[in-house]
Amino acid sequence: MKKISIIGSGTMGNGIAHVFAQNGFNVSLVDISEVALQKALATISKNLDRIIAKGNLTEEEKSETLENITTFTNTQKAVKDADLVVEAATENVDLKLKIFKDLNSYTKPNAILASNTSSISITKIASVTDRPDRVIGMHFMNPVPVMKLVEIIRGYSTSDAVTQEVMGIALQLGKVPTECNDYPGFVANRILMPMINEAIYSLYEGVAGVEEIDTIMKLGMAHPMGPLQLADFIGLDVCLSILNVLYEGFGNQKYAPCPLLVNMVQAGHKGIKSGQGFYSWIHGTKELVVSNRFRKK
Repeated sequence: MKKISIIGSGTMGNGIAHVFAQNGFNVSLVDISEVALQKALATISKNLDRIIAKGNLTEEEKSETLENITTFTNTQKAVKDADLVVEAATENVDLKLKIFKDLNSYTKPNAILASNTSSISITKIASVTDRPDRVIGMHFMNPVPVMKLVEIIRGYSTSDAVTQEVMGIALQLGKVPTECNDYPGFVANRILMPMINEAIYSLYEGVAGVEEIDTIMKLGMAHPMGPLQLADFIGLDVCLSILNVLYEGFGNQKYAPCPLLVNMVQAGHKGIKSGQGFYSWIHGTKELVVSNRFRKK
């Protein structure tokens, strides 16, 4: 298995393309926008430079990695010979269903179709294909080149053979694949998102401020970053989407998104991607600045 297609060139897509290409796979990176593709290549190049600066990569290896990536704006051309397709589009169920319906038509019958979804049912995604046994979840963590975990999600019909093959591919990438079954939020986000939601409720109810909540969790629980900073990093819209999946999937009030989170997303405050979240990300320094709305008066 050497030919890999990645659908979507955003933060996750370009990271996934990076790790496959660096490990010798031929990668077709697909996006509807040529501008987005060029931005993705620039990001990959910059991230490779960081690895070079640490002494873990040579300039020649960087060149080889970039040469392993071919960009496409035409999905059908990009995936026709793929052995594995990894979808890394926006966390929107209707969009993903359309993509997988198209992939089912465009790819060869034995191609494995994987989704990088962080919460959407693999079984539901597989239902629009005629090969549910060859559909699987490959949930990479952000930033992909750095984080070791890949959550491997088995849909209801995913075969043992496909699961083992995908686990093996993840190992070839230097990752630690960990298998779980297809239930809302899988494992990572079923545990993480209620914690983030509770941190937002703590802010919403005036228990403590942004910096206090994050400091307590960083120093008290040995987390590398606080839950509110992490929410900004993930994207508040993504957090809201995952919580809605959990809430709808389990029908349990404990997963209901905090009204503050709902309002922030509706106002366009989505964290790093919009420049404003619980922190300000447009101030031009590496220091965290609490968003004006949450500063103590």
